[in-house]
Amino acid sequence: MLFLIRSVLLLVLTVVVTIVGTIFCLLTLRSKNRVYYIGQVFSKVAPLFGLSVEGRVSHLSQGSPQAVYIANHQNNFDLFTLAAVLPKGVVTVGKSSLLWIPFFGALYLVSGNILINRDNRKKAIKTIDQVVSSMKKTGLSIWMFPEGTRSRGRGMLPFKRGAFHAAVQAGVPIVPVICSNTHGQVNLNRLNNGNVIVEMLDPIDTTGLHETDVIHLIKACEEKMRKTQERLDLELTES
Repeated sequence: MLFLIRSVLLLVLTVVVTIVGTIFCLLTLRSKNRVYYIGQVFSKVAPLFGLSVEGRVSHLSQGSPQAVYIANHQNNFDLFTLAAVLPKGVVTVGKSSLLWIPFFGALYLVSGNILINRDNRKKAIKTIDQVVSSMKKTGLSIWMFPEGTRSRGRGMLPFKRGAFHAAVQAGVPIVPVICSNTHGQVNLNRLNNGNVIVEMLDPIDTTGLHETDVIHLIKACEEKMRKTQERLDLELTES
């Protein structure tokens, strides 16, 4: 019964948020904070799934003027958990296939996010160049999932290079964002599905780095994010 109630509520919320959000975005096309405000709405939905989300933001990352944010990508619940630390002045970079998701696709587009065709490497590289150019012109930050797809309980997947090339080319720091493991955590028939921690770490400076440094940068970020997730999972286990 609880599963049915939650499913109906989620469907209604999706339709309402999409319609209202789309109208809001169309009326505020010049705003750099459309994604932020939509994210604030989605972050309030987590309790519907029985999740209590704690957001932690490093003081060094608060008010960062511009950065490339990278986050681990686990499942569909990321939309509601990671939003807890979503900063202002940011747009996300996602797969072009998101456009075809009913309701959500339209909202994703009009809120100013960037679609990239990851199946075509040449087009993907060209899009990253366009992203960097846009960052320099607008001052916007970008949010990417370097794994490229949802891990679905397979652990953190190997990182792709796009986000790191963008940070080096734009000359902005990388800010890692890590969510504790949520794979298999949510049971829609269970009232309370426990706690989740989302932590934004200190910025990683890319000043003076070149394209040849990207591999080392990726490895450093992967290690830092894996260790952070292990720490967060241990903290939740012991609490």
